[in-house]
Amino acid sequence: MLAVATATVACGHLAPARADELPPSHEVPPQLTEAELDSPQGAPAPLYGPPGQPAGAPAVPPTTREAIIDRAEKWTRAKVPYSMSGYWSDGYRQDCSGFVSMAWNLDRSEWTGSLTSVAERITKDQLEPGDILLFHNAKNPENGSHVTLFGGWTDSSRTRYTAYEQTRPATRKQATPYAYWTNSAQFLPYRYRGLAEGGGRHADGYPGRETWRRLFS
Repeated sequence: MLAVATATVACGHLAPARADELPPSHEVPPQLTEAELDSPQGAPAPLYGPPGQPAGAPAVPPTTREAIIDRAEKWTRAKVPYSMSGYWSDGYRQDCSGFVSMAWNLDRSEWTGSLTSVAERITKDQLEPGDILLFHNAKNPENGSHVTLFGGWTDSSRTRYTAYEQTRPATRKQATPYAYWTNSAQFLPYRYRGLAEGGGRHADGYPGRETWRRLFS
């Protein structure tokens, strides 16, 4: 499947329009339309897109949590339009996996089926800003596959987090139920292997609190 340049998978868009309009449960917000639920992503591709497919394993350039969040914020502020075939001025594909590839400063745009090649599996308790929550439906990639960038817990209960994600109509950042609005149990936490700093639980508060303060205070 990765060898087919035109391969696509669904990169689901299932979240409310505003962070301050959270529903009372983890149900999908009722105001979403069918068109908004379909956000396909492209196959792995070199920066700025075709021609050609990337060859070999992706590079793992070093980066920091601050740099990851800073890059995500730039797309959020620019409101980069969602596209599975378009490439932003920095060269990355404008879909969910292209967004994470950009934030992690990879040398190409990956897809949900290949991001794990540059990441390691972690636990919910270890999540820190710059990590991801990934759902790749290997049996049916077009059904629900998606990835969000973890921006930090919104409260000590660790039931909601700030999610950066590339979805229709454009890049956004908002409070999101853990792990996601649908297929929640299928979204798994991963950490970029090229991270130049440690992570995990901090002594004074819930996981991610000190990193959150450093990045956003």
